[in-house]
Amino acid sequence: MTPSDKAAELRERLIRNFNDVPRERLLRPPRYDTETASLSDGTAAKKLGAGFDILAPGQIACPYHFHHAQEEMFVILQGEATLRVAGEEVPIKAGDVIFVPPGPEYPHHIVNTSDAPLHYLSISTQERPEVCEYPDSGKVGIFTPGLRFLQKRDAGLDYWDGEP
Repeated sequence: MTPSDKAAELRERLIRNFNDVPRERLLRPPRYDTETASLSDGTAAKKLGAGFDILAPGQIACPYHFHHAQEEMFVILQGEATLRVAGEEVPIKAGDVIFVPPGPEYPHHIVNTSDAPLHYLSISTQERPEVCEYPDSGKVGIFTPGLRFLQKRDAGLDYWDGEP
Protein backbone atom coordinates (compact mmCIF):
# COMPACT_ATOMS: atom_id res chain seq x y z
CA MET A 1 0.00 0.00 0.00
CA THR A 2 1.46 3.38 -0.95
CA PRO A 3 1.49 6.19 1.60
CA SER A 4 -1.24 8.02 -0.31
CA ASP A 5 -3.44 4.90 -0.25
CA LYS A 6 -2.84 4.51 3.48
CA ALA A 7 -3.66 8.19 4.07
CA ALA A 8 -6.88 7.85 2.07
CA GLU A 9 -7.86 4.76 4.08
CA LEU A 10 -7.13 6.56 7.36
CA ARG A 11 -9.15 9.57 6.27
CA GLU A 12 -12.13 7.32 5.46
CA ARG A 13 -11.96 5.55 8.83
CA LEU A 14 -11.16 8.54 11.06
CA ILE A 15 -12.40 11.82 9.57
CA ARG A 16 -15.78 13.29 8.68
CA ASN A 17 -16.53 16.81 7.50
CA PHE A 18 -19.95 17.90 8.74
CA ASN A 19 -20.39 20.10 5.66
CA ASP A 20 -20.07 17.06 3.36
CA VAL A 21 -22.10 14.39 5.18
CA PRO A 22 -25.65 13.89 3.83
CA ARG A 23 -28.36 15.14 6.19
CA GLU A 24 -31.76 13.63 6.90
CA ARG A 25 -34.72 15.85 7.72
CA LEU A 26 -36.74 14.77 10.73
CA LEU A 27 -40.08 16.56 10.52
CA ARG A 28 -43.05 16.14 12.82
CA PRO A 29 -45.26 19.25 12.65
CA PRO A 30 -45.95 21.49 14.34
CA ARG A 31 -43.02 21.45 16.81
CA TYR A 32 -40.21 19.23 15.50
CA ASP A 33 -38.09 20.09 12.46
CA THR A 34 -34.39 19.33 12.33
CA GLU A 35 -31.83 18.19 9.80
CA THR A 36 -29.35 15.68 11.16
CA ALA A 37 -26.25 13.92 9.88
CA SER A 38 -24.41 11.08 11.57
CA LEU A 39 -20.71 11.81 11.67
CA SER A 40 -19.51 8.68 13.43
CA ASP A 41 -21.36 6.01 11.42
CA GLY A 42 -18.89 4.03 9.36
CA THR A 43 -15.84 5.33 11.22
CA ALA A 44 -13.48 3.45 13.52
CA ALA A 45 -15.15 5.03 16.57
CA LYS A 46 -16.12 2.47 19.21
CA LYS A 47 -17.26 4.54 22.19
CA LEU A 48 -18.17 7.99 20.81
CA GLY A 49 -21.00 8.99 18.53
CA ALA A 50 -21.34 12.36 16.87
CA GLY A 51 -23.89 14.15 14.76
CA PHE A 52 -24.34 17.49 13.10
CA ASP A 53 -27.75 19.11 13.48
CA ILE A 54 -29.52 22.13 12.05
CA LEU A 55 -32.60 23.06 14.06
CA ALA A 56 -35.20 25.22 12.31
CA PRO A 57 -36.39 28.46 13.95
CA GLY A 58 -39.11 27.96 16.54
CA GLN A 59 -38.64 24.17 16.56
CA ILE A 60 -37.54 21.47 19.01
CA ALA A 61 -34.77 18.97 18.28
CA CYS A 62 -36.24 15.97 20.12
CA PRO A 63 -38.59 15.16 23.00
CA TYR A 64 -37.54 16.13 26.53
CA HIS A 65 -35.62 13.12 27.88
CA PHE A 66 -32.81 11.80 30.02
CA HIS A 67 -30.43 8.89 29.56
CA HIS A 68 -29.61 6.20 32.10
CA ALA A 69 -26.22 5.35 30.54
CA GLN A 70 -25.08 7.82 27.88
CA GLU A 71 -23.41 11.14 28.56
CA GLU A 72 -23.92 13.87 25.96
CA MET A 73 -22.16 17.02 24.85
CA PHE A 74 -23.47 19.70 22.50
CA VAL A 75 -21.24 22.24 20.77
CA ILE A 76 -23.18 25.25 19.51
CA LEU A 77 -21.62 26.36 16.21
CA GLN A 78 -24.05 29.00 14.98
CA GLY A 79 -27.16 30.70 16.34
CA GLU A 80 -28.97 31.10 19.63
CA ALA A 81 -31.56 28.92 21.36
CA THR A 82 -32.74 27.64 24.71
CA LEU A 83 -31.61 24.52 26.52
CA ARG A 84 -34.51 23.17 28.53
CA VAL A 85 -32.79 21.22 31.29
CA ALA A 86 -33.88 20.06 34.74
CA GLY A 87 -37.12 22.02 34.37
CA GLU A 88 -35.34 25.30 33.63
CA GLU A 89 -34.78 27.28 30.42
CA VAL A 90 -31.15 28.25 29.88
CA PRO A 91 -30.12 30.54 26.98
CA ILE A 92 -27.40 29.09 24.72
CA LYS A 93 -25.42 30.64 21.87
CA ALA A 94 -22.61 30.01 19.39
CA GLY A 95 -19.44 29.01 21.20
CA ASP A 96 -21.23 27.30 24.10
CA VAL A 97 -20.27 23.72 24.96
CA ILE A 98 -22.98 21.91 26.94
CA PHE A 99 -22.30 18.83 29.08
CA VAL A 100 -25.23 16.60 30.09
CA PRO A 101 -24.47 13.63 32.34
CA PRO A 102 -26.84 10.66 32.49
CA GLY A 103 -29.56 10.46 35.11
CA PRO A 104 -32.92 11.88 36.10
CA GLU A 105 -31.38 15.12 37.41
CA TYR A 106 -30.82 16.38 33.86
CA PRO A 107 -33.74 15.79 31.49
CA HIS A 108 -33.05 17.99 28.49
CA HIS A 109 -33.71 19.10 24.95
CA ILE A 110 -32.88 22.06 22.74
CA VAL A 111 -35.55 24.53 21.61
CA ASN A 112 -34.72 27.02 18.89
CA THR A 113 -36.36 30.13 20.34
CA SER A 114 -34.73 32.38 17.73
CA ASP A 115 -35.71 33.33 14.18
CA ALA A 116 -32.58 31.78 12.59
CA PRO A 117 -31.40 28.17 12.21
CA LEU A 118 -29.29 26.71 15.03
CA HIS A 119 -26.23 24.64 14.01
CA TYR A 120 -24.63 22.32 16.54
CA LEU A 121 -22.67 19.13 17.08
CA SER A 122 -24.15 16.45 19.31
CA ILE A 123 -21.69 14.00 20.84
CA SER A 124 -22.48 11.02 23.06
CA THR A 125 -20.79 8.06 24.67
CA GLN A 126 -23.00 5.52 22.83
CA GLU A 127 -23.39 3.03 25.68
CA ARG A 128 -25.67 0.14 24.80
CA PRO A 129 -28.01 -1.03 26.02
CA GLU A 130 -29.49 2.39 26.76
CA VAL A 131 -32.64 3.32 28.60
CA CYS A 132 -34.20 6.77 28.06
CA GLU A 133 -37.09 8.28 29.94
CA TYR A 134 -39.38 11.01 28.60
CA PRO A 135 -40.86 13.01 31.52
CA ASP A 136 -43.36 15.01 29.41
CA SER A 137 -45.02 11.93 27.89
CA GLY A 138 -44.31 9.25 30.50
CA LYS A 139 -42.54 6.99 27.99
CA VAL A 140 -39.55 4.73 28.54
CA GLY A 141 -37.33 3.64 25.66
CA ILE A 142 -34.89 0.75 25.50
CA PHE A 143 -32.27 0.89 22.74
CA THR A 144 -29.70 -1.74 21.84
CA PRO A 145 -28.57 -3.25 18.54
CA GLY A 146 -31.58 -5.01 17.05
CA LEU A 147 -34.08 -3.65 19.61
CA ARG A 148 -35.85 -0.32 19.84
CA PHE A 149 -38.71 -0.52 22.32
CA LEU A 150 -40.86 2.32 23.68
CA GLN A 151 -43.73 2.02 26.11
CA LYS A 152 -45.61 4.13 28.60
CA ARG A 153 -43.96 3.83 31.99
CA ASP A 154 -47.21 2.89 33.73
CA ALA A 155 -48.12 0.17 31.16
CA GLY A 156 -45.62 -2.36 32.47
CA LEU A 157 -46.31 -6.06 32.92
CA ASP A 158 -45.90 -8.16 36.02
CA TYR A 159 -42.51 -9.88 36.11
CA TRP A 160 -44.19 -13.31 35.92
CA ASP A 161 -46.70 -12.44 33.17
CA GLY A 162 -46.79 -15.21 30.53
CA GLU A 163 -44.32 -17.45 32.36
CA PRO A 164 -45.24 -21.13 32.97
